[in-house]
Amino acid sequence: MNQYETVIVLTPLLSEEAAKEAIAKFKGIISDSGAEIIAEDNWGLRKLAYPIDKKANGFFHLTEYKSNGEIINKLELELKRDERVLRFLTVRLDRHAVAYNEKKRSGAFNKTKKEEATA
Repeated sequence: MNQYETVIVLTPLLSEEAAKEAIAKFKGIISDSGAEIIAEDNWGLRKLAYPIDKKANGFFHLTEYKSNGEIINKLELELKRDERVLRFLTVRLDRHAVAYNEKKRSGAFNKTKKEEATA
């Protein structure tokens, strides 16, 4: 089983509840296909690097999951069909990226030098 990461950018015209509903739909597709959701991170409303469809902002959401890879085509087809999605990106993580994400989730990068010396 490989580990994947999908970042979804939703249109800023949605309310917070509508954005959560759209994300829940895509999480449902992932979990219904037998994939295991490892982590998710809602980045909220952020400024885009460049305008997309005359919009300067978007709701960002990252989902990390384990799957055998068959789900990717189904998920991306649903993302392409949904008009609330501005952009998306799915990446297969190698072992270094998996290790980095685990360290990041455990808070290893947020420690100060004093905390590292005592640990």
